[in-house]
Formats: sequence, structure tokens, C-alpha cells
Amino acid sequence: MATLHIQHPITDFDTWKGAFDRFAEARGRAGVTSHRIRQPENDPEFVVVDLEFDEAEQAHEYLGFLRETVWSNTDNAPALAGDPVARVLVDRD
Repeated sequence: MATLHIQHPITDFDTWKGAFDRFAEARGRAGVTSHRIRQPENDPEFVVVDLEFDEAEQAHEYLGFLRETVWSNTDNAPALAGDPVARVLVDRD
């Protein structure tokens, strides 16, 4: 299992969430098995997202899609307020 862990500043959560929801089908095609959205309790202009995949390669491929298609286009990421920090995390037992 692998997690694509993403965090970045936003301008407005509702706008950000609407854009996130528009990519639900793309997430499914990319192999996202589940996701979790969180925010710091005292910072409504920051979001943390964990996307779960079966394989790390899928997470890396989806990260490429986010960088090339989503984050680089203000129409696709209208509430993005800064550069996302993203890492692929893998389980270590």
C-alpha cells in the first residue's frame, strides 16, 4: 500500500473542495482506493490530503497528473494558494 500525502495553502475550502470533487473519476481511474481530507484546527486556509493506492507506482503517476494537469492550471485548481508539498509514503513494518 502507498499513500500520496499532499499539503498546501488554499484561499477557500468550499472552492477547493468543489475542484477536488470534480476529479473523483480521475482519482478512481488512477487507482485511488480511499482518501482523507484534513485541516489544521486553527488554519482554515490550509489543507492536507492523503490518497491511498495499492502500489507506489500508481501514486507517483497520479502525482505527475496533479502537477501537469491540475496544479498548473488555475481553472482546475482555483483555490490553490501556494505550491503543494507532496510525498509518496509506503508502509514499513
